[in-house]
Amino acid sequence: MNLFAFNGSPRKTWNTAQLLSHALKGAESEGATTHLYHLYDLDYTGCTSCFACKRAGGKHYGHCAVQDDLAPILGEIGNADAILIGSPIYLSVTTGETRSFLERLVFPYLVYDRTRSTLFPKKIRTAFLYTANASYEMLDAMGVPQGVQPTERLMERIFGSCESFFVTDTLQFDNYADYVSSAYDPVAKKKRHDTQFPLDCKKAYELGARLVQSNAP
Repeated sequence: MNLFAFNGSPRKTWNTAQLLSHALKGAESEGATTHLYHLYDLDYTGCTSCFACKRAGGKHYGHCAVQDDLAPILGEIGNADAILIGSPIYLSVTTGETRSFLERLVFPYLVYDRTRSTLFPKKIRTAFLYTANASYEMLDAMGVPQGVQPTERLMERIFGSCESFFVTDTLQFDNYADYVSSAYDPVAKKKRHDTQFPLDCKKAYELGARLVQSNAP
């Protein structure tokens, strides 16, 4: 089993990355081979609307033709048995790097036929892991959980399965006194991080294990 994980945060040691690390350990506990990519380390763009992946009889049909740092990774996606995408919530959606990656990942497999079929060769499990400085209640009031559902449904249609995990009210700074951030109580944020984040890491571990278990779709 191969789990491909993608960190859509510019931070490589903070909340999203830590949760992904625990998820990978969970997958490895089930015997899976894991691959982690930090999207902000790669030089790539979103879809360029060249439509080479849709051209009938074309050499790139069903595959992205853009050649950049993302190309070899996308070339290996067919070997994935599970895909996990982690991203903080920026301005009510995933990060720009994550959105650009999703365009390149999903669009080539979409078929413009009447049944809206998929070219991905098998059914696998996929999941999103979201992190946010705000509480879940605040995200819900802004429509964030509802806003990401179309992408999740698209992932389910293309790959066969998709689930999501929100980790909210996270610790954003090492020292809140260094930033203009009077909206937050740094003591309360630290206390929540110390008590809740370990539980969230455990859930991330369980998510990783679940994605690669033998009863995957």
